[in-house]
Amino acid sequence: MPDLTNTIENTDPDLSVQAARNWTKILSEYRDLSRLRSIVEISITILPFALLWTAMWLLLDYSYWLSLLLAVPTAGFLVRLFIIQHDCGHGTFFHKRATNDWVGRVIGVLTLTPYDYWRRTHANHHATCGNLDRRGMGDVTTLTLQEYQASSMLSRFWYRVYRHPLVLFALGPAYLYFVQQRLPVGLMRDGWKPWLSTMSTNVGILVTFSLLIWGMGLQAFLMVHVPIVALAASFGVWLFYVQHQFEDTLWDDDADWDLHEAALHGSSHYDLPAVLRWFTGNIGMHHVHHLCSQIPFYRLPRTLRDYPALTQVNRVTLIESLRYVKFALWDESQRRMISFRDARSKA
Repeated sequence: MPDLTNTIENTDPDLSVQAARNWTKILSEYRDLSRLRSIVEISITILPFALLWTAMWLLLDYSYWLSLLLAVPTAGFLVRLFIIQHDCGHGTFFHKRATNDWVGRVIGVLTLTPYDYWRRTHANHHATCGNLDRRGMGDVTTLTLQEYQASSMLSRFWYRVYRHPLVLFALGPAYLYFVQQRLPVGLMRDGWKPWLSTMSTNVGILVTFSLLIWGMGLQAFLMVHVPIVALAASFGVWLFYVQHQFEDTLWDDDADWDLHEAALHGSSHYDLPAVLRWFTGNIGMHHVHHLCSQIPFYRLPRTLRDYPALTQVNRVTLIESLRYVKFALWDESQRRMISFRDARSKA
């Protein structure tokens, strides 16, 4: 078992690139998946989700506040369903591509995420992560300090609105899942496939929601389902934000960008408590996931146990991540994320 700790910590760019490529080769050994394990993971996620959802509905007759309390764990299971959908998109949950795709499409009705459309934009995210010249699809909009300073006052204002925590982690996620993903935004001119994905998901959502509303009433349905989806959307966007918007992340121009180096140094290890790791499908081990996206989420912890050197790469704890809310701009001179306050001091 090779020890690449010294190579990872070496600041020489060439060695850093080579280390990342070496890790990709080593981690490919963990790509084996288990159909039984996959079925178990789906079962222990979808069944508790359905039971908690039903419990929230039944509690409406007694106390809406008690019902809302259950929205938190229910949203956690919805996040976990999205992680399973995510692994299906990478082809890592079942051996057959068709099985992955159809499981992902069905889950997409619950997560309000058109599977095929999302899979394409997410593949773009993996292929361009950390590339300043290829931003704009599947990522959090990020300006460099120089771009921000060169922008008009109106453009700066709207960027600051977009980067406000209330918009980024509350209003934005709700808009993304309830509104934006109802159309193939970004791929609207790329043929019929993105449209088929989004429209068929919309039909599935319409049929499912209509049946639930017919059985329980519109008001009860909205009181139960909207808080669950809103919370899950906010949790999901927060996870994605911390995974790539930490202080010492990596961005480069296309000429200097390397896929493997960006995967290792541009993705964090979000070291969450064990319960949160379970609900988030170990996606916090994001540097490992970007180095080898074919590893099933239930095998990610083993990679860190076998290679402890990876545990300290871009490690972010839950408490530390809270201060990352302020980061909004990539400072190319300091090669780190900075806040708007830092930008003002530089100006």
